[in-house]
Amino acid sequence: MNELAQLHCTPVSGDTLKLSEESIASFLSRLTGWQVLLRSGDPRLEKTFRFKNFSQALDFTNRVAQAAEDEDHHPAILTEWGMVTVTWWTHRIRGLHQNDFIMAAKTEKLFSTEV
Repeated sequence: MNELAQLHCTPVSGDTLKLSEESIASFLSRLTGWQVLLRSGDPRLEKTFRFKNFSQALDFTNRVAQAAEDEDHHPAILTEWGMVTVTWWTHRIRGLHQNDFIMAAKTEKLFSTEV
């Protein structure tokens, strides 16, 4: 996971290829607790993080949002009392790209400094 977290997102256009199932499985094996779900017909990378209270969840949400801004790659984030669900996918290609796994690794790194 560490090596993924050190990488940076690359620009994606509408003709950028989606990751193959084999590539998705390979990247997924490098992350802990993330799962690939189909939402609105698109594969998405998702994980729920747990916290002691809403304040910690909100702080984590803001740190993930800043990392997303820094990399110009943005997730869906659901912030609730004691938990944050982060969902990554690449809108332009309606699928998963290496950027999604890079950002999942960066999200993990942010969480590990939180706990």
